Amino acid sequence: MPATTLRPSDRVPAQDFATVFARLKPHMAELDVFLRSQLAAFEPEIRDMADYCIDTSGKRIRPALVFLSGWSGDGVPVHDLVRVSAVVELIHLATLVHDDIMDEADLRRSRQTASRQYGPEAAVLLGDALFAHALHLAAQFPTTEVCLAVADSTRKVCAGEIVQTLRRGTTNITREDYFRVIDLKTAELFRISCFLGSRLAGFPAAFVEDASRFGRHLGIAYQIYDDLADFFGQEKSIGKTLGTDLISGKVTLPLLALMERLPTEERASLADEILGQREPDMAGRLRQMRETGVFAAVAEEVQVELLKAESALASHTALAPVPLLMQLCDTLRYQVGNLRAASVV
Repeated sequence: MPATTLRPSDRVPAQDFATVFARLKPHMAELDVFLRSQLAAFEPEIRDMADYCIDTSGKRIRPALVFLSGWSGDGVPVHDLVRVSAVVELIHLATLVHDDIMDEADLRRSRQTASRQYGPEAAVLLGDALFAHALHLAAQFPTTEVCLAVADSTRKVCAGEIVQTLRRGTTNITREDYFRVIDLKTAELFRISCFLGSRLAGFPAAFVEDASRFGRHLGIAYQIYDDLADFFGQEKSIGKTLGTDLISGKVTLPLLALMERLPTEERASLADEILGQREPDMAGRLRQMRETGVFAAVAEEVQVELLKAESALASHTALAPVPLLMQLCDTLRYQVGNLRAASVV
């Protein structure tokens, strides 16, 4: 399909995600309408529960990736992109419901989590219902390609969550293990969002492949940032329960980086906290992270992935989606910078 070329100047200075997504306001409005229309498909007894999850859906980065990857230049929402963005959003919401149960989190998007609102037993089944309806919507496309791709990605996301769950409370985790898990549980949905958006918009196969690669690396970068925010963020600004990784025995990159920097005795003490053999010392660990340069080391890993993401699109600069997708890299750098500023307070 023909694409309107955007000038490099259209890649505006980095801002937060809400500001960047302002141009997607009509797209997100149509997505909201479509998601609300889907509530009728849920049984009356759980309709309010599904509605509660949709209300707490946050920044909607994954639908934004669908819209931006399929951007035609005129900014008019395309119905197929609206529908497929709802599919990836419902899958994402289901993973959040399950994540919050395992993390015993109280807040999500500045509201009570579904687990706190309805209880963990009901919440886990609610997550399953959201997964199921996402696949139902994917099956409505005239081609089986969408449903096959979504089902494959959903399995990978679940596999990543399972592996991470089985590794909670253990220190026998390498950097390779960590990156494998976040590739599955987070980057996969970013990847499939870019794949579906560019594919359904009719872009050339080479761009679809590279846009998918862009999404994968952006997703890895975003999860590293999110793991950094769990230690260095502020709950009021992030809008969810923080500090859950150490408390739940989840070894993320900031903890791996700290382990590498601590002397033997302190490393053993941190291992005991991860294993649940002693009370986690969040304040002490955060202080050690600041003293040993953990933030800078982990932030550099975000930068590495963002450069890979930008490199994936380097040969497609004439296509309309590219400047907009590249801007997301700038935005994530901006978010990391905000964290850095907060970390020295």
